[in-house]
Amino acid sequence: MTRALAMVSGGLDSILAAKLIKDQGIEVIGVCFRSYFFNEENARRMTKQIDIPLEVVDFSNEHFQMVKNPKHGWGKNMNPCIDCHAMMMRYSGELLKKFDADFIITGEVLNQRPMSQNKQALGKVKAESGFADKILRPLCAQNLEETEMEKSGLVDRSKLLKISGRSRKPQMALAEEWGIKDYPSPAGGCRLTEPNFSLRLKETLQRQGDATPKEIELLRYGRHFVSEAGKTIIVTRTKEEGDAIKSLLSKEDTVMYPVSHNGAMVIISGDASEEDIKLGAKIAGRYSKGKDEEAVEVSYGKFGCKFDGTLSIKPATDEEIEKYIVQMK
Repeated sequence: MTRALAMVSGGLDSILAAKLIKDQGIEVIGVCFRSYFFNEENARRMTKQIDIPLEVVDFSNEHFQMVKNPKHGWGKNMNPCIDCHAMMMRYSGELLKKFDADFIITGEVLNQRPMSQNKQALGKVKAESGFADKILRPLCAQNLEETEMEKSGLVDRSKLLKISGRSRKPQMALAEEWGIKDYPSPAGGCRLTEPNFSLRLKETLQRQGDATPKEIELLRYGRHFVSEAGKTIIVTRTKEEGDAIKSLLSKEDTVMYPVSHNGAMVIISGDASEEDIKLGAKIAGRYSKGKDEEAVEVSYGKFGCKFDGTLSIKPATDEEIEKYIVQMK
């Protein structure tokens, strides 16, 4: 029986492509990828809707190394889409033998994204993958040259589609026809496409040269500041953010709260100097009910341990906030 591996991002296009091939009587196995910037959560939901199995590949470290210096550069933010898609295709190609599969399906649509899905970019992705003759793009196949899978009769080209451009109407019509109701928005999924996350990641890499998985995850939350010594200071904005951050902290991290006035939790990631703690306390005061007072009492200590320090300190001024904050777009 003919078997295909479908690269499933968790979005609508990739699952429609998989469904289109499955409906030709071809066995389809979903393949999705886990990194520091996206996971398999949406892909699991989507594959259940068309009843195909899912293989999850964790390529976090190699993917991050590529993100730092992509051969074909970044998109609008820090998303290296051409290099990322090529890497995914290479991994998928290496799985063909494991699953005794004949070819790879992707959900790419010609000209849907002007930089990464024009004809030239699609060609680059295929060439960089190392498995160019095994890649089929069912949603826009009739806009592209005939593949070996179509020529040999593994796939019926007449049943493939000719979608092109940025409009989502053809895909949404197909989803309705096939009863696929639960799908995310096109923008969801990859944190590297998010302007503020990308800004923080770029700043961290410029300052440190690298980032740990924990540091990458912390970029998602709160307001971020950087001390003179280059330490990251985070101010939570909501209780939910605070709870999420706590799940990432260890006894190496310093936590502080204003105790004389209601206010936010402040975290200094890693070892903190006396100057870092003073700045963190000033910021804690600034984001408390006592921001206009001459002094706010702030308690601090290592996460998970009994607090052993207290500072009475004047809250940070607007000028100090401006100096140390990592600006958002």
